[in-house]
Amino acid sequence: MITLLSIKVSCLIIFLLPLNFACNTDNDIFENEKVMLKYNVTNVPGHYIVHFNGRYLEDERVKYVNAALLQANAWFKSQILKCEHDSSICTISRNPGKKDEHAALCSTTWWHHHGCHVVPRDADNPMAGLPSDFDLLSCDIRDDENAEVLAGLFGQLSQHPMIKSVTHEKSVTRFLLQVPDQEDGCTDCKEFNSRAFRLPLNQEENNLTENIGGRKLLRTLPRQITSIMNADVLWEMGITGAGIKVAVFDTGLSKKHPHFRRIKERTNWTNEKTVEDGLGHGTFVAGVIASSRECLGFAPDADLHIYRVFTNNQVSYTSWFLDAFNYAIMKKIHVLNLSIGGPDFMDQPFVDKVWELTANNIIMVSAIGNDGPLYGTLNNPADQMDVIGVGGINFEDQIAKFSSRGMTTWELPAGYGRLKPDIVTYGSSVRGSNLKRGCRSLSGTSVASPVVAGAVSLLYSGVFHRGSVINPGSMKQALLASARRLPGVGMFEQGAGKLDLLKAYQTLTTYTPQASLSPPYLDTTECQYFWPYCTQPLYYSALPTILNVTILNGMGVTGKLVGVPTWHPYTPHHGDYLNVSVSYSGEIWPWSGWLAVHIVVRQEAQQFEGIAQGHLSLTIESPRSPEDDPAEFTSSITLPIRVKIIPTPPRHRRLLWDQYHNLRYPPGYFPRDNLKMKNDPLDWNGDHLHTNFRGLYQNLRSEGFYVEVMGEPITCLNMSRYGTLILIDPEEEFFPEEITKLKRDIEDGLSLVVIGDWYNTTVMKKVRFFDENTRLWWVPDTGGANIPALNDLLGGWGIAFGDSVLEGDFSLGNHDTVFSSGTSLVRFPPDGIIVSIDLMDQGDQILGGTGPRDQYPILGLYQTKAHGRSGRIVAYGDSNCLDNAHQTKPCYWLMNAFLEYTSTGHIPKIIRSSASSPIKPKEILPRRVDKNKLHRYSKVLDSNIGNVYSTVALPSCSKLTFLVADPLNTTASSSLYKLQRLVQDLGGPAGSSNTLQEIRTLAKVKDNMAVAASYDDEMDWLGAFDSKEDTDPRLWSFFVLVCILVLLIILYRFCSWTHGYRYFWRTKIGHKVYAYMEPQIT
Repeated sequence: MITLLSIKVSCLIIFLLPLNFACNTDNDIFENEKVMLKYNVTNVPGHYIVHFNGRYLEDERVKYVNAALLQANAWFKSQILKCEHDSSICTISRNPGKKDEHAALCSTTWWHHHGCHVVPRDADNPMAGLPSDFDLLSCDIRDDENAEVLAGLFGQLSQHPMIKSVTHEKSVTRFLLQVPDQEDGCTDCKEFNSRAFRLPLNQEENNLTENIGGRKLLRTLPRQITSIMNADVLWEMGITGAGIKVAVFDTGLSKKHPHFRRIKERTNWTNEKTVEDGLGHGTFVAGVIASSRECLGFAPDADLHIYRVFTNNQVSYTSWFLDAFNYAIMKKIHVLNLSIGGPDFMDQPFVDKVWELTANNIIMVSAIGNDGPLYGTLNNPADQMDVIGVGGINFEDQIAKFSSRGMTTWELPAGYGRLKPDIVTYGSSVRGSNLKRGCRSLSGTSVASPVVAGAVSLLYSGVFHRGSVINPGSMKQALLASARRLPGVGMFEQGAGKLDLLKAYQTLTTYTPQASLSPPYLDTTECQYFWPYCTQPLYYSALPTILNVTILNGMGVTGKLVGVPTWHPYTPHHGDYLNVSVSYSGEIWPWSGWLAVHIVVRQEAQQFEGIAQGHLSLTIESPRSPEDDPAEFTSSITLPIRVKIIPTPPRHRRLLWDQYHNLRYPPGYFPRDNLKMKNDPLDWNGDHLHTNFRGLYQNLRSEGFYVEVMGEPITCLNMSRYGTLILIDPEEEFFPEEITKLKRDIEDGLSLVVIGDWYNTTVMKKVRFFDENTRLWWVPDTGGANIPALNDLLGGWGIAFGDSVLEGDFSLGNHDTVFSSGTSLVRFPPDGIIVSIDLMDQGDQILGGTGPRDQYPILGLYQTKAHGRSGRIVAYGDSNCLDNAHQTKPCYWLMNAFLEYTSTGHIPKIIRSSASSPIKPKEILPRRVDKNKLHRYSKVLDSNIGNVYSTVALPSCSKLTFLVADPLNTTASSSLYKLQRLVQDLGGPAGSSNTLQEIRTLAKVKDNMAVAASYDDEMDWLGAFDSKEDTDPRLWSFFVLVCILVLLIILYRFCSWTHGYRYFWRTKIGHKVYAYMEPQIT
């Protein structure tokens, strides 16, 4: 069996945030403490996935691998012979390149001592003996000791005609963190090793409460998620999920569980000899999808196929998933739920297999992650275009704080992220099946995902008769087109909006195969939905604004754009002021593609202020057979575009953000900037202004600055247009040409803000990322910032950062902030301004010392002296107070002070009053790490050995080709917020009398939804209904107020007078009562 020796470790995690175990009478396993999941992701040492170009039987696969190994053996022997005949190539010179590889080969006899062999599948593995497209290769070789040898092995194996690629096996170990009883995050988390964690017994669940003035407001939570979503309406129509095969990839399920009546198959893909669920998460997920008792699932008659891919120790491997995915394809699964994910969108075997799954008509639903409210935290595979990525909301229709946010980060740094999540639904305090019997409540996007998977299964069974018209493309189109947008929420939080089950069913019953776009229009004037585009207008000479659109193709698994899209500017709406360029997928596969729209303001609009509008038109075509009607497989789409244009801002208000020199995980191990964050060691949010620096971006815009993002080398930019270039903790190296050009630009008036971060080679080795299970160390490829590269950039002005790792609180003026794992200045011009702060040596503490305190220079301001118009430089040693990832005390005020100096030359008082004496420059500066792997992930380096490195050729600058405009003299709608409905054809099969009657029934149900969806007198605050009153609420309030006033006056007059009205009415009323009662008494 493919066991823990598997080759490449996938970043896979079950998304489960607060766990609320509900109490029942069955004495099952409960817990009233909430936990949050963290995970460690590693490469499994010495084990690699060999991915083939097709599916082959085991004997054939072994034969191909052995042939490739023999070929690799011959190559290695030839390299060793070269070493023996020419020893000079085995030494490292100042121009290393391939010589380093030869040196590694000469220094090892790995082939004699480190044999490789294919790991056979266990007989219990359902894929044993069946054709497969991958195998596991085990080699007794450590990645960190023989990196160059390993690279050579990969290259030689990949040259075999039957082998597609060779990659590391990946693994994840999940950990549970005890957190306070609140929805989001924790300040003091206590870590539990998942191997030793046990759930306490018989603990009752606390009601969800709010503290109001010392009292607790109790809120009744919905008992059935299916009732809230109106699934019972479809059940009454006979739609119950029958005939749909649903795969649940999780922790297993008991066959004897009383909630399930159609468990079709259970398979185990782990190294544990059981298919039972030892944790309860898989049972809960399956229950939300298909439970038929107590806590009901959406599709109770669906056929459940249970895939156990996580052990009871919460460990999983890429190879387990690949085998299970192949089996799901063979079983012709219809819907697959993945309540898992991770940040590694470059785990290519896993990503490729997900594409293959959807290409085989499997609708995949996956959770987007529990890393909110931080932006740029989407998890794979939910961030893939062909997968339905699901976010979470609470029962008040608010985005759950734990739900991850977009954008996708695949496209950085040159491009811009796509829209994700696709859709949101309830994921907070949802009830589902408990481990053995009864129900419990859980929260997390791993809960929202099976809600959508169950809804999709139910919908699929209602339109199953439509055959191939219903596919992964059309199902996703229907969900997005029918979703209800949440007001005041951005698109990177909610996607298309909240799932609407009944509208989705109506859309599917009348659906005609076509292509569509997500989002369906682009409007930079519409806030909050189009954040961040709506926060900054366009202007002449700005870098192109990039808006990424996903193409969804419901006509077929493959497709392509016909010709080139056409730009139609609206002449009455100044559309001719825009130049539009597009780039797009060469092939739309599977079911989806991308369209990047680049918008530039023309010079004629340099002083214009107003709205420009137009639309793009494009045609999608899918392959068809000769007997088909060509019109049925061609779809024309329009993409409305509206942007706001303003006059070009002055130079000193324009900022340039350097995105090009930021690196992040994946593919390399780039550590977090705050070393205290041991449970989240990877820097994977993109370091973009619209992801983990979102707060800084909003501050800059509120201060009146206009920020553009640089996705190319400095040599490609006209810096005379910008007042300040901002460089924050870059991990990338700089081209020599960039360093030269930047010096000239600063002499010509450009200012520079450089914010570094920790860098210490000894600390880097100490904070290696270690996994208890695989016993493998990951060594960082650089620190929080690439300090040696920054010192090369700033060396011309006598400025340099050191390798001290510092922390502590400090104040400037009346402002407080935190210095977290930052660095200090060790060189600065004596005529500059230096600020020194008392800080603790965190690096010494990490290395086992006491962490002494001292005064360290952390901030410097310098006016360059080339000539009168030269720019200014600001250097600061820590970015954590600007980074939302682990921010404790924001220091946006400090950035404002920096920009006040660079923009105007005025030294802020809080800095001037804190200035200290000049520093004595240090002679020795931090050096680059010997034998690191930065060149593998760098856009700049060709090779590097310590401070000796070579760069690749300077890349050419991008040049846009603008579309030829086809102007239209037409008037556009004042608002583009009209959801782009799919084309609906009520003729043919979808327009039968039965379907029309169903639609009429749905319309009637919608009119009476408050009655149809009521359950246990649940209140309207749950957000399940969308009813509105025609009467103005202000008029009602006025009427009620008048009535209360009149009543108070009457009561006052009646009760306060001794005579008059009081005596008269009491007497009169008394007589009437006595007259009424007297006959009955007698």
